[in-house]
Amino acid sequence: MNDAVSLAPPCPGPLPFGLTDLMGSSPARVPVTSTLLLINLLVFVLMLVFGAGLWQNASGVQLAWGANFGPATQDGQWWRLLTALFVHFGLLHLVLNMAALWDVGRLLERLYGRWRFVLLYICSGVMGNLLSLVVQGNQAVSGGASGAVFSLYGALLVFLWRERLQVDRSEFRWLFGGACVFTLLILGMGLVVPGIDNAAHVGGLLTGALLGRLLARPWTPASPRSSRGRGVAGILLLLSGMLLVSRIPPPSYRFGEELRAREAIRQFLSQDQGISQRWSNILTTGQREGLSFNQLAGRIEAHVTAGYEHSFEQLTAASPDSAVPSTNALEALQAYATQRADASRALVEGLRSNDHNKIREALKQAQHQSAPTPDPDVPAP
Repeated sequence: MNDAVSLAPPCPGPLPFGLTDLMGSSPARVPVTSTLLLINLLVFVLMLVFGAGLWQNASGVQLAWGANFGPATQDGQWWRLLTALFVHFGLLHLVLNMAALWDVGRLLERLYGRWRFVLLYICSGVMGNLLSLVVQGNQAVSGGASGAVFSLYGALLVFLWRERLQVDRSEFRWLFGGACVFTLLILGMGLVVPGIDNAAHVGGLLTGALLGRLLARPWTPASPRSSRGRGVAGILLLLSGMLLVSRIPPPSYRFGEELRAREAIRQFLSQDQGISQRWSNILTTGQREGLSFNQLAGRIEAHVTAGYEHSFEQLTAASPDSAVPSTNALEALQAYATQRADASRALVEGLRSNDHNKIREALKQAQHQSAPTPDPDVPAP
């Protein structure tokens, strides 16, 4: 059921109430706006529980919760274009977006109706994130409701201009001027303040303007009836979407490959600790139990050399087809695993040949080897 308020009187005369009255609608009269606000708040609280900072902009948790990021989005996770609308980077980011949503969302929901409002908000937000993907690509993890909120201002400007003869002059000047100042101010901030996703803002604003015209319906009996503008808006929307899709830059790597590389690194570092501990235990217990050199060599070969050979195979199997951020760390650990396996083989050969110099050299080599610390360039979920 559509809850758009009919503002057309049965006969010519003053409107029963103005746009300013609609902006003060109670939550019960604007269930979509209220629900969107609550979802954003809930997601933010859950991200805090899972490690997101209240003020800082670290993007690891946000990425895990659906933020937009070229290598991940283009790796089959296109749903991020939608989920990114509900992911925010800090309390200030959330409060500013929710204040704007509550301010203009109530008015637009009453003017367009619930389902038109949902379509306007979601489609414009996705298009804004698509433009952000085209502009930023692999450079940034982005999210937030601002692109969708900007679409509401775009739709409001189109509505006010189309219905300018029906709107009270003072309300028109206040609302139209305020919407223009707000959009220009935020877009201007995006040009000078790092971290503001102006591409999503512009994409949301323009898509909201086009959808606002496409979804518009007469506000009063004297409202313009021409359908030409609606057809033009629909064609422009279609062409814009096709253009954006065609202009998406290829990802520099696939995020799934990066995650597999990181998992292989994590497993190897855990295995390395266990193998190193077993190596130390074999040497210690061997001396205490009086094992022969051949017995020590057999244990080291079975539990150390074989372990590093298996770990090297696992690291090699995880090698990506493209240069993911963890490529250097993966290659460094492969080299380290090879060195450890070589040192253990040399020790085994020295023990079996009873070559004390070779034994000392192998032990000295092993003592000076340490696993490199991975330092990936992008946040991990």
